[in-house]
Amino acid sequence: MVIQKLTLLNFKNHQEKSFEFSPQINCFVGNNGVGKTNVLDALHYLSVGKSFLGNTDINNIRLNEDFFAVEGQIFDGEKENIIKVQMPKDAKKVIKKNDKSYERMADHIGFLPSVIISPYDSNLISDSGESRRRFLDAMISQTDSDYLFNLIQYQKTVQQRNALLKNFAKGRYFDPENLEIYNEPLISFGTRIFQKRQQFISAIVPLIQTYYEIISNGKEKVSVIYHSDLNEPRFDQLLKDNLEKDRMLTYTSRGIHKDDLLFEMDGSSLKKVGSQGQQKSFLIALKLSQMNRIRELTGKTPVLLLDDIFDKLDDTRVSQLIELVNREHFGQIFITDTHKERTEKVVRKINEESKIFEI
Repeated sequence: MVIQKLTLLNFKNHQEKSFEFSPQINCFVGNNGVGKTNVLDALHYLSVGKSFLGNTDINNIRLNEDFFAVEGQIFDGEKENIIKVQMPKDAKKVIKKNDKSYERMADHIGFLPSVIISPYDSNLISDSGESRRRFLDAMISQTDSDYLFNLIQYQKTVQQRNALLKNFAKGRYFDPENLEIYNEPLISFGTRIFQKRQQFISAIVPLIQTYYEIISNGKEKVSVIYHSDLNEPRFDQLLKDNLEKDRMLTYTSRGIHKDDLLFEMDGSSLKKVGSQGQQKSFLIALKLSQMNRIRELTGKTPVLLLDDIFDKLDDTRVSQLIELVNREHFGQIFITDTHKERTEKVVRKINEESKIFEI
């Protein structure tokens, strides 16, 4: 997959801008605050239809404008495709492929897979389990449309069950038989999600260790442990055992919506024992493992987005990362940096066919 051209209109701080890209490496250089990361975020929109920064769509409309539009020309190996993301201030977001609107955004996920490595990745270590679940779901969804469907249905069922529990509390009564209607879909969708998550994590853990050793020259053993309520009793028993607790709390307290990923180094919490450099190396290894797995499962080479990555690593780790990217043939790469000279030096080591855009 190659993004040949990108056009922005009223997207964040960019009023109107177009780029024609190299199929290999593209760099955006400039001072802080000029909008380099915003260009990467636009590319992320083409991939999954939303911001990687967590911004709501409407907040990405340029100040005093009524809409934003992001358009990409993408070559899939056989033909050119046009992907458009349009966000009016007073209407619903629309995603189109070759001028045909998707009925569901989920139908677009996986067409243009991408992996982004940015300073915001540190939140995966410091934040709550919710951010790690979102990351896990995003990883798998790019490779498995059935997973995304099951996830959406499971989340809807949890919301409906929670709404009923709140209605019970408000009305000061309780009807367990009515609540039990939601058990079957929860168990059905939840079990499939649990199994897919297990399989995915099992497959990437050896890759993470390999990439970590290359990037950091480290001897530490790193790993990801998948923690889930479904590792314990059967889901139906879990719901039964926690029925009274759910009634008191007025929400569904157990299930795969409470899953977490535990990042470990030598058997201890990475958050507690890992240095800043070790944590950064782990996160890069995690993302490169994701990229490898997407390519293996889909046959598509994801677009690699590197946001301000060289400013966060020492020279040794930068060299190791460059060598790894070059050897693994990671496909089209987009880089942001504040130092043009450093970027040019880095790029020459990877590939001569590159473009540098001064923002």
